[in-house]
Amino acid sequence: MRLILARRQKHRIADQTHIRAAVLLPLYVKDGQYHILFIRRTDRVKVHKGQISFPGGAFEKKDTTFLATALRESEEEIGLLPQDVAVLGELDDEVAVVTNYAITPFVGRIPYPYPFKPDPIEVAELIEAPFSFFLDTDSFHEEVLSDGRTSYTYKYKGRIIWGATARILKKFVDIWRQAQKDTL
Repeated sequence: MRLILARRQKHRIADQTHIRAAVLLPLYVKDGQYHILFIRRTDRVKVHKGQISFPGGAFEKKDTTFLATALRESEEEIGLLPQDVAVLGELDDEVAVVTNYAITPFVGRIPYPYPFKPDPIEVAELIEAPFSFFLDTDSFHEEVLSDGRTSYTYKYKGRIIWGATARILKKFVDIWRQAQKDTL
């Protein structure tokens, strides 16, 4: 996966009117299969209240790169130490339309089990989901909105993953599927 992500031409958002942010898509092996870790944000955070997302947040001046932002925010939100993340690569930038964030996502493999320490102010819940669930087309829904944009959602155990998180996840699923085809 590292090689596949490194070879891709990445879409970058250069528009300076967006608030820059970065997230980490954490992958780990549990019971012999890949899982993804999501968080559900509390109702106490400033934006994205109650939403399911990847750990991450806004770029700060002390961050030297967007990767530094993703790793710092992951440590702050869930206690994931940067040295415990094997960064596999970067995905295309994505815009959170309603809140005007331009998000740079990174994929990282993390150890399992892991002693996560969710920040109770920011994280209401950790959600572990087998990656194979997202490869099942029944979990995915696509809709064209009245303004012509396409909306993606995934439904997992009564939870809805939508917005920028769903678009990032779909991009990763598409890359994974293509990689599987290419290896056959």
